[in-house]
Amino acid sequence: MTRPRVLVYVQHLLGTGHLKRAILVSDAMSRAGMAVTLVSGGLPVPGLVPTLARWVQLPPVAAADLAFKTLVDACGRPVDENLRQQRRDALLALLREIDPQLLLVELFPFGRRQMRFELLPLLEAARQAADPPLIVSSVRDVLGGGQKDPQRQQRMLELFDRYFDHVLVHADPSLVPFERTFAHVPELGARLHYTGYVVDPLPDSGASTDTNLGRGEVLVSAGGGAVGQALLETAVRARGLTRLSEVRWRVLAGAGIGATVFDELGALARALHGDGVVVERNRADFTLLLRRCRVSVSQAGYNTVMETLQAGARAVMVPFAGGSEREQTLRACVLAERGWIDMVPESTLTPASLAQAIDRAAVRASTVPAPLRFDGADASAALARGWLSQRKT
Repeated sequence: MTRPRVLVYVQHLLGTGHLKRAILVSDAMSRAGMAVTLVSGGLPVPGLVPTLARWVQLPPVAAADLAFKTLVDACGRPVDENLRQQRRDALLALLREIDPQLLLVELFPFGRRQMRFELLPLLEAARQAADPPLIVSSVRDVLGGGQKDPQRQQRMLELFDRYFDHVLVHADPSLVPFERTFAHVPELGARLHYTGYVVDPLPDSGASTDTNLGRGEVLVSAGGGAVGQALLETAVRARGLTRLSEVRWRVLAGAGIGATVFDELGALARALHGDGVVVERNRADFTLLLRRCRVSVSQAGYNTVMETLQAGARAVMVPFAGGSEREQTLRACVLAERGWIDMVPESTLTPASLAQAIDRAAVRASTVPAPLRFDGADASAALARGWLSQRKT
C-alpha cells in the first residue's frame, strides 16, 4: 500500500525550538505510516535531524539580530534576491516532486512574515495543484511579536482563511489557551486542534550506563540559540552565593554559543570553582539529566519548559526578553503564578538574584503537572492520518 505523502516546512531563525518540534512531529507522522519529507531553511544544527523522515536542507538563512527583520546567509551576508530565488525554486521543485497529500507549514501565517517571499508562492502552487493537498499550520502555545498588533493579527487570519485547512496548536488550553496571543480564535472554529505539548519521550531513569550521571547536580542550560550567554555566565558566578555551592554544577552551551565564548565560559568556571563546574556543549541526554538534577536553571523556551515540566524538575527560569520578544516571559509568568517554577526577569538578573531563586527552588517540592498532555507529536500524527483517511473516502 502506498504511504500518504507529507511535506513539512520549518524555518528557525535564532533558536532551535521550531526545528526540534518539526522533527518530532515529522518522525511521529513517519511512525504512523506516512512518507514524510522535512525541509529546513535554517542553519544546520549538529545532531538535530530526523531519524525517520527524509531530510532536505535549503540554502540556509538566519536572523541577523534580535529584531528578526534582516535575514543573512550562512556566511552572515544579507540575503539577496538571487538566494531568495534559489530557495523559491527549490521549494517549488520539491512540491512538484513529492506531490504531497498534506503540506504542513510550521508557524506561518502566525509568524515568519520574513519568509513570505517563498511561502506565498509555495502555498499558491499547492492550492493550484491538480489534486491540492490539505494545508496545515503548526504552532506553539504562545505567539511572538505582533500579538498586540490588531492589523497584523487580522492579516494572519486572512492568510489562514485563504490557504489553510487546519491549525495544530501544540499546547494544552488548560495552561495557555491560544486566545492569549491570537485574538481571532473564534473565527478559526473547528479548524483549530489542540494536540498537547510536543516533547521528547521521557527516558527511563536508568537509561544511562552511568546511573549517577547528573544526580543531585544543578543543571544550567540556555537552549540551542545564541542568546543565552548572559544567563550561563551569571549562573557560573552565582554558584558561590548559593547553598548548593558544594554540589557539582553542569553548564550546557548550545551550538549558537561560539567557540570563543564557550572557551571563555569554561575558563571562568575553572577560575572560580575548579572542577566544581562542568562546562560542556548541549547533550543528547538532557532530559535524563533533568530527571536527576537538584535544580534546573534555564530560559523559558517552549522545548526546555515542557521537558522540565515533564521531568518534574525543580526549576528557575530566566525568560529571554531581548528585542520585542515577550513569548518566554508570558509562558514563565503562567508557570510562576501556579507555583511550578521560580522566575527571575532578565532585567533583574544578577548573580545574587539568581542565587536567591536557586535556593528557593532547591527546597520546593518537586511538581509534576499531571493534567498536562505531553504527547503532542503522536496526537498531531493521529490527526493528520485521520484527515488523510477522510480524503480517500
